[in-house]
Amino acid sequence: MSSLAKVENWFSLKGWKPFPFQYEVWEKYAAGYSGLLNAPTGSGKTFALWMPALIEWMEQGRRTKGLQLLWITPLKALAKDIHLAVQQATKELNIPWKVELRTGDVSAARKKKQLEKLPDALITTPESLHLLLAAGDSEKLFSNLKVIVADEWHELFGSKRGVLVELALSRLKSIKPGLKIWGISATIGNLSQSIEVLLGNDFKGNQCEVVAKINKKITIRSIIPDEIERFPWAGHLGIKLIPKILPILEQSRSTLIFTNTRGQAEIWYQQLLNYAPDLAGTIAIHHGSLSKEVRAWVESALHNDRLKVVVCTSSLDLGVDFTPVETVIQVGSPKGVARFLQRAGRSGHQPDAESTIYFVPTHSLELIEGAALKEAVEQNILEDRIPYVKPIDVLVQYLVTLAVGDGFRYQETLKEIKSTFAFADLTEEEWDWVLQFITTGGSALEHYQEFSKVEEADGLFKVYDKRTALRHRLSIGTIVADASMSIRYLTGGNIGTIEEYFISRLNPGDVFWFAGKCLSLVRVRGNTAYVRRIKPTKGQIPSWQGGRMPLSSQLSAMIRRKIDEAKHHREKEIEIKVLKPLLDLQEQRSLLPGLNEFLIEQLETEEGHHCFFFPFEGRLVHEGMAALFAYRIALVRPITFSIAMNDYGFELLSDAPIPLEEAIAQDLFSTDDLLAYIQASVNATEMAMRRFREVARIAGLVFQGFPGRQEKERHLQSSAQLLFKVFSEYDPKNLLLRQCYQEVLDFQLEELRLRKALMRIKKQQVIIKRPEKPTPFAFPIMVDRMREKLTSEKLEERVKKMQLHFGDEKRSTLLKSKRINR
Repeated sequence: MSSLAKVENWFSLKGWKPFPFQYEVWEKYAAGYSGLLNAPTGSGKTFALWMPALIEWMEQGRRTKGLQLLWITPLKALAKDIHLAVQQATKELNIPWKVELRTGDVSAARKKKQLEKLPDALITTPESLHLLLAAGDSEKLFSNLKVIVADEWHELFGSKRGVLVELALSRLKSIKPGLKIWGISATIGNLSQSIEVLLGNDFKGNQCEVVAKINKKITIRSIIPDEIERFPWAGHLGIKLIPKILPILEQSRSTLIFTNTRGQAEIWYQQLLNYAPDLAGTIAIHHGSLSKEVRAWVESALHNDRLKVVVCTSSLDLGVDFTPVETVIQVGSPKGVARFLQRAGRSGHQPDAESTIYFVPTHSLELIEGAALKEAVEQNILEDRIPYVKPIDVLVQYLVTLAVGDGFRYQETLKEIKSTFAFADLTEEEWDWVLQFITTGGSALEHYQEFSKVEEADGLFKVYDKRTALRHRLSIGTIVADASMSIRYLTGGNIGTIEEYFISRLNPGDVFWFAGKCLSLVRVRGNTAYVRRIKPTKGQIPSWQGGRMPLSSQLSAMIRRKIDEAKHHREKEIEIKVLKPLLDLQEQRSLLPGLNEFLIEQLETEEGHHCFFFPFEGRLVHEGMAALFAYRIALVRPITFSIAMNDYGFELLSDAPIPLEEAIAQDLFSTDDLLAYIQASVNATEMAMRRFREVARIAGLVFQGFPGRQEKERHLQSSAQLLFKVFSEYDPKNLLLRQCYQEVLDFQLEELRLRKALMRIKKQQVIIKRPEKPTPFAFPIMVDRMREKLTSEKLEERVKKMQLHFGDEKRSTLLKSKRINR
């Protein structure tokens, strides 16, 4: 029986049949191709790339030993899931391969043993791969490597972790010429560019793109409030709809409830138990701050069909196969089509199974996003991932990694690095600067020995100091989290971690909820907070630092289209029909902007003079646009503003009348000299300084501490701020400094998207309305302005009062509207 026939027979015994796209990948692989496989979640992508490696091994006359297949995955949970699946398949095919994991959850003893003899196949993460490179003996470790698979490439591509993969591949391609490289993707718009980034610009072999032609059925249903007039305009978490969700949970074998933040997951877990105490014992919570033991238990219980409900975050986003999961619920807008599809695919995670996802709006206007998501999924509109270009902090870290390992040489390493997409345009001057930086600390830090990490002798750049090497190994990676404290029971047992700033606000005896448990703080010792579990009572919910996800450009465009359809009475989705009374009120008080209209609202209240702009371009673009407009208006007449924004628009608030018409007449929306205006309008130095905290940690300028002895967050921040000021004053051409300012433009202000938005607005008809009361579009922005000052409970109470004050007309209008037949 041929090797292919053996694989086909294995599929048959499982009750499966290989898909055409799987055969296509196997054929391309056998012919020596590298490439990218793009297929829906749960369609058999893993076996599409695992099986050809096994077929290749079976057909070899002389069986190779040592590491032959390296599988890179972004999540430890996913690595574990893949390991279980492929290990079983390999064993059932009677192939004597050792398949092992190498992630942060694997013991140090196991990792040490792996270095003595690597398995035939290794499943790892980008960070663990770089730790392998730092171990030395790379030529020996990877001498028999035949293929590298970058799983969930869409998740790595467009991030600094993706750049880590690019750099590691550049070294491995040099060690093993002819190496096959494959990526696996599910939800990505710019496929061709993603292949280019994965393979590098020096790739000379055959390459291909395999797109699975599988129409996986995805059913999307929105949870509609019974009375839209009673549903909040803003400021809520969606828990008012829990009674409508409970029947869904009851009918489903197993359900994942996705929230967008860890704090929201904690609240939802607690509220679900309040509404349905019978769920106790069959409901769990899963997010990145829980201990690995807790997460592993939840994942195992899901696999084994012992849980009915899991409230989770992006920690379960990716391709983990939880077959018992029948239903997914998304709480609040995911802000992107690809993320929504990724989460939907967690249900029906099999090729022939239907995926079902419910969308739960947290406030009224999110129903528009629900309708937009439906159409975007129907039209298969996915976001592009924008690749990083020249992240110097990652390059600095990588070169020290090589120096900790085997060391590196000038010319051959420069050639490798320039073969990556990220550093294709790296100049020799920039390369020399980086080398000077890692060997001397650069011109500003050359007198401080701790920054002279790498030594050069006979053309070899190497780290010889053991303490420097240890500190670097502990710092490898680009995931920068705020300093956290371990949460442990007095009696022993690790629960997880909470960011230091939250614990610092508590006193002994204070009560808080974490990991779905009601806990009382007993004492803090070092980096550990000791707690005891108490009977459920009212307590604080931890919040984690980090920005809210911005609206993607594709979803923004679809939202504008949905509003235009409502304006012209062409709405077809139930979400827009239900929302019609609220949209009618927007039209009555102001305007529903069509695709060719740009709406501005001016309003005067006891707070002052408000000016609301509605580009519908997402929070980050609005942050830059608001600062730009405020600056340009102030050039017309000196005036001071406070600024607030959400994903739909932004507010300029002043105690003086705003000269809007004059500013428009003087080209308020111009893109001329835009970069100079942006730099003048925002506090670029302060924004770059905040960005530098991440850059400094990745580049190894600040050390977060040893395990169990982490540095305090305030110490890390003050160290980063001091270095930023030193570089600004004494080394203004520092490439890390330049990188921070560029990242502010590219990722925080989204300068390119801002420019496109201004060009669109220039072509639209600008309509200024002066409503007497805040409109449904303006009200949520006013709420957002208060969000930073109030706790969630106080905010909810304030929103109710504002809604009563400003919304009396809303209630009477909505009550007159006809109830829509659902």
